[in-house]
Amino acid sequence: MTLLILIALAVAPGLIYRLGPRLSRAGLTLWVRSRFDPAVHGLPPREQLDAHRAGPPPPADRSEEIRAVAHDAWEGDWRSAAAFADAERQDWDERWSRLEVLRQIADESDAWLDDWLRARPDDGTAVTVHAQVLLHRGWAVRGDGYAHDVPAGRMARFMVQLNAAMEAARKAAELAPEDPGPWVVMVTAARGLGYEHDEFRQLWKELVTRAPYHYEGHCQAMQYWCAKWAGSRRLMMQFAERAARNAPAGSPLAGVYLHALHELTRRSGLSALPSSRAAKDLLESVARSLNQVPGEDQRVHQLRHLLAQYLVKVRRYDAALEQFRLIGPWCGAEPWTKERDPVAAFDLARGIAAMRASQT
Repeated sequence: MTLLILIALAVAPGLIYRLGPRLSRAGLTLWVRSRFDPAVHGLPPREQLDAHRAGPPPPADRSEEIRAVAHDAWEGDWRSAAAFADAERQDWDERWSRLEVLRQIADESDAWLDDWLRARPDDGTAVTVHAQVLLHRGWAVRGDGYAHDVPAGRMARFMVQLNAAMEAARKAAELAPEDPGPWVVMVTAARGLGYEHDEFRQLWKELVTRAPYHYEGHCQAMQYWCAKWAGSRRLMMQFAERAARNAPAGSPLAGVYLHALHELTRRSGLSALPSSRAAKDLLESVARSLNQVPGEDQRVHQLRHLLAQYLVKVRRYDAALEQFRLIGPWCGAEPWTKERDPVAAFDLARGIAAMRASQT
């Protein structure tokens, strides 16, 4: 059988496309390894593929700024952290990103955050970061398993932490009424606390009133509406489709649809991907939307990997090949990192896209 595949690949490359899904993974892998020349398709060579990152590193000046803030915080000076967060009050996505940086710094050591709260108990930024820390620690206690797999003691501590996070977030919302950040915490905590749909919608309304296109807020709400929490496949996909269609230019919001597909396929396999013409067209619309996101936005790198995989699976090969060109040599992201050899999995997927592009 292997000899027959070799002969077919050698004498009739076009046969691969005609065989379509009947060609085994082994046959496709063999073609990619033996016949696929990435350079012909505007792709970096295999030896440059890097499974350590999803995309290029952030600008050096941003990394240096974060290191300086962390250093000052761990040395006991919270003022740099406060200035770092408050430097952005126009772009709510960027502000949330900064608050998450501070939360991560506090996860390592939070004495500086306690000092900040004591010095400025009415500072909405400090209280929001505190709420984020409580939320994150609660989820760390619970873990990623299904509820029936979580021991009762851990589940009880999880609920205590989430109630504390909710209380802190409500206080932060009173102190900083224009900031959507506290409402992102509440939307996330509501999922774990089992809020009913009407209760959740009230929180969601408050969030989108302040920031209609908040990326992280939408990601957390999408999780609420998924089947494993308070919703269903239908509710999750409806929510994600609306987000994709409403995403403004330059925003990664359309990527919420990819997160929904990831949730769907992680539970049910890639065969669960929507296969209608409208669903495939929506994926290409997501691609066009993400192509408008500035290249320095770190969120878009992970999204491109999911997008490329799904475009291959629904046979939109030209659009997939475009994404692989934009991705470049980076392959340290899902779905490839779920495979035993991420580089080989990535190379196979881009090879299939290149092989079948402009043939469908």
